[in-house]
Amino acid sequence: MILDEIPLSGYGYASSTPSPVNRMMTDFTLGFRDGIDINLGVGYVNERTIPGKLIEEAQREVLAHPEKYRVALNYGGSRGSPNLIESIRQYHLDNRIGGMDEGILREKEIIIGPNGATSLLDGVLHLLDPGIAITTDPIYYIYCNLLERAGFQIMAVPEDEYGIRTDLLRRMIEELGEKREKIRFVYVVTVNNPTSTILSNKRRRELVRIVTELSGSLNRKIPIIFDKAYEDLIHDSRVEKPESGFLYDDWGIVYEVGTLSKVLAPALRIGYIIGRPGAFMRAMVQRTSDVGFSAPLITQEIASHILDHHINDQISRVKAGYRKRAIAVRRWIDEKLKSAVVDCRGGTAGFYYYLTFEEGIRTDEGSRLYRFLSRTTGDSGIDGPPDRKNPRVLYLPGEFCVHPGGEMVEIGRRQMRLSYGFEEPERLEEAIEYMSEGVLYARDG
Repeated sequence: MILDEIPLSGYGYASSTPSPVNRMMTDFTLGFRDGIDINLGVGYVNERTIPGKLIEEAQREVLAHPEKYRVALNYGGSRGSPNLIESIRQYHLDNRIGGMDEGILREKEIIIGPNGATSLLDGVLHLLDPGIAITTDPIYYIYCNLLERAGFQIMAVPEDEYGIRTDLLRRMIEELGEKREKIRFVYVVTVNNPTSTILSNKRRRELVRIVTELSGSLNRKIPIIFDKAYEDLIHDSRVEKPESGFLYDDWGIVYEVGTLSKVLAPALRIGYIIGRPGAFMRAMVQRTSDVGFSAPLITQEIASHILDHHINDQISRVKAGYRKRAIAVRRWIDEKLKSAVVDCRGGTAGFYYYLTFEEGIRTDEGSRLYRFLSRTTGDSGIDGPPDRKNPRVLYLPGEFCVHPGGEMVEIGRRQMRLSYGFEEPERLEEAIEYMSEGVLYARDG
């Protein structure tokens, strides 16, 4: 007897096909050859930035002081560790993050996610009815793919060098007509992933103003979620200091999501959301409870200790390291890729460059450049023998980074995100040299 397959929900059926990032992470984990292949694609932080000794020291302190760090190896509360919540609050106040002061933060609640910042974003789609989610194009492909599998429709608004185009946003909202009722929330990564474009303060103010007006016209609050994953890693001193969206928020529609993954360690799985208390934040707490009570309490307390004693020195070291890499990689791009690259964004924050190649040089899966760098051309002189392929260079094709229903599909086929975070500088230079060879191969086709 042959049984039918297990019936899946719409989300389950959509999830049965691996997403691009799922495939890429799997390939990196299983097929990547350390010391041979070069990772410019998977956005891992640099191993040298992870403060292993500080984490070890913090763990000892946490376990040695149960009077402060209570039951650190047990379950935690669904809001998160009170110690960590206070540490995050104090970190924002001490450093005037976003220009916030005690008066602003006093009115806000901080919640720790169950498994990093992504788990909080996942919680949003469970708390809101499916509808239209507004975001920037190029998109944060991981979250937008998840939203669409969950039944949301993405309205992707192109960006320029200042971030999301608020003039286009107004026009696109107007063109929705009665469908504006389907708008559920706005999601913007303030240092965009994949492009590393920093959302300017002027655009932040305009964005909050537009969504405030929209909320008034619809007679309900439309939340704006600012994802600040890379904002602590603005390493170019010439960049204006970002302002918090809370500074312009009269109705309590702004929420900010932060993470310690980029400045401490992804494995700690610490993400948090800040927002005005209310039904939405209460529901986020319940969602955390539903999926496992809290993030591991021991890692929360470790993070709290480091925030209290070492965070500014740690961030300074991390920023200095990425700044040095950004300058070197940009020099190699200019020297080795030359006229092939017609636009290069990034290099001021985080650890990405976003490249646009000249007409005729495509970057999508199956393109000549992609096959050259993945060593799948079928030419043994390029690929190497089957039992020991030549070094592969992994990058994120632009086709995954632009919304397939948006205005940037065509140009996305000539774009790529290049990460200078994971590999050491000599390997980064080597990878860009391979890319220059791949450009010649692509042009020959």
